[in-house]
Amino acid sequence: CFSARCVSRALRGSAVEERYKVQELVLDNCRSNEGKIEGLSGEFVNLEFLSLINVGLTSVLNLPKLPKLKKLELSDNRISGGLDVLAEKLPNLTHLNLSGNKLKDISTLEPLKKLDSLKSLDLFNCEVTNLNDYRESVFKLLPQLTYLDGYDQEDKEASDSDAEVDGVDEEDEEGEVY
Repeated sequence: CFSARCVSRALRGSAVEERYKVQELVLDNCRSNEGKIEGLSGEFVNLEFLSLINVGLTSVLNLPKLPKLKKLELSDNRISGGLDVLAEKLPNLTHLNLSGNKLKDISTLEPLKKLDSLKSLDLFNCEVTNLNDYRESVFKLLPQLTYLDGYDQEDKEASDSDAEVDGVDEEDEEGEVY
């Protein structure tokens, strides 16, 4: 289950004291408990990349404050709202992937206006993408966005360098990658 045990397994047995060093954490396909985030704490103060793909999340309510997080992967879950938590707990988020979730209305995205640093948002396979003028409406709601579903307002595809989080490499000399 998606729990402290799952987090520990992803960290490959590193001591709890080492959690502050972790910059990347991938918990894909680790089942959540009742659709909630568990096992993650504010100890991950240097976390810049978090991936929770296909873990069965219905809510991001229990997300800890992660002040340095830049990229969050939440695709293929069952999230339908409650995104205000992201603005509150992830002030430096630049990339957010919500593809394959249960987002139906543009209004659900309203809390993302508070994420001043948000540059890239992915909503592939969400019902909201079927709405008339979807792209125009999202860019109007979130003027800070550069890319929506991998394309800018002029329908130019993001280059690989633009799509990556600045400063987050596969290996970083100071931090550890898990």
